[in-house]
Amino acid sequence: MFKKLKDIFKGKDAKVLLENFISLSALELVGMLLPLITLPYILRVLGFQNYGIIVFAASLIAYFSSLTDFSFNYTATRDVALFKDSQKKLNLIYSKVITIKAIFLLLSFLIITLIVYSYEPFYQNRLVYFLTIPLLLGEALLPNWFFQGIEKMKYITFLSIGIKLFFTVCVFIFIKEETDYWIYPLLQSSGFIGAGIVGQFILLKKYKLKFLWLKPKIILQTIKSNTPIFVNQFVPTLYNNTSTFLLGILTNTTLVGIYNALRTVVRLSIVLIEVLSRVFFPFLNRRKDAFIKYKKLMLMISIGLTLLCLASYKLIFWYLNIEEDNAFVILAILAFGIIGYTIYNVFGVNYFIIRRQDKLVMKNTIISSLIGFVLAFPLIYYFGIIGAAINLSFARWLMGGGLYFKYKMFTKGKL
Repeated sequence: MFKKLKDIFKGKDAKVLLENFISLSALELVGMLLPLITLPYILRVLGFQNYGIIVFAASLIAYFSSLTDFSFNYTATRDVALFKDSQKKLNLIYSKVITIKAIFLLLSFLIITLIVYSYEPFYQNRLVYFLTIPLLLGEALLPNWFFQGIEKMKYITFLSIGIKLFFTVCVFIFIKEETDYWIYPLLQSSGFIGAGIVGQFILLKKYKLKFLWLKPKIILQTIKSNTPIFVNQFVPTLYNNTSTFLLGILTNTTLVGIYNALRTVVRLSIVLIEVLSRVFFPFLNRRKDAFIKYKKLMLMISIGLTLLCLASYKLIFWYLNIEEDNAFVILAILAFGIIGYTIYNVFGVNYFIIRRQDKLVMKNTIISSLIGFVLAFPLIYYFGIIGAAINLSFARWLMGGGLYFKYKMFTKGKL
């Protein structure tokens, strides 16, 4: 199999894929590894309860992350990959992204503020929420969509890693006691905003992109065309993020801290899957014939990552100082979801979306996510933290399995 992969991914394609994989891996994995370096320190100094407050606030903000991105990580990447040789087209794409992100960013700030002031538990920790909100601004400024589209991510990679290293050092310098828990979201937001500003500077200076004032008609048309993939990206938060959110409401922030610590470990594998998916996305837009080999490679990697998580459980629990009785069960359930998530990425993002079957993916995502959303409350209410893990992994398998079934039907000409 690897010989066949080598035959397909050769020459210029192999060089581009390898360079992009290294760049994105460095950016994403360092972005995950650095929090893992600080996590044991944070848990020891702040405790699981205060860490849970931080995670709980982030879970509220996360509902709006997909809104401010509005699927541009896929649609804008796809457009840039197609028109990367046209400066005029790139200026238009850039202007659409900036304008629409700004609109939804302002809307998100307003809605979050109203929610925080309307719900007493949120209002009591309002400082943490308002220091977490700027994360949305940083994410909106980050131009990963552009660098993915032109298949040159190395510029923002080096700068982002530098800023995140600075953030990690600051955690050890400024967080010294339990009452310093508000400093964590402040440093986190500052890191994202700094990376976003530098990324925008690169676009304007190196790639000479220009912002154009667009007619309302163009903005509305872009919003309409992006809506299917936006829904596809947003709806999963109904099961993904709601598991954490409801866990905080129905139980306590201590369990939220434990759950998120274990999910952070599993998230390393998810990040690797996402990196590979994003690296191959522009390539598979050009080379659709390589999909079968890509599919086999991804499924093998996902199974290996799942087994690795399970084999390393003692090391994980020691490192994070977790003594929860059901910790292994929770980890195993979350790890099993890695395979389901991979299946979704393989058939959804890198097969159907590449073939412009956005609405097909959207319908599958809506159905699966709504089922996960409906099941979240009873599962967490009756089974607590284990129910949260079951809900997350089950929804991921439901999404992936649904797309695999549609893939089989599609290739047989029955769709």
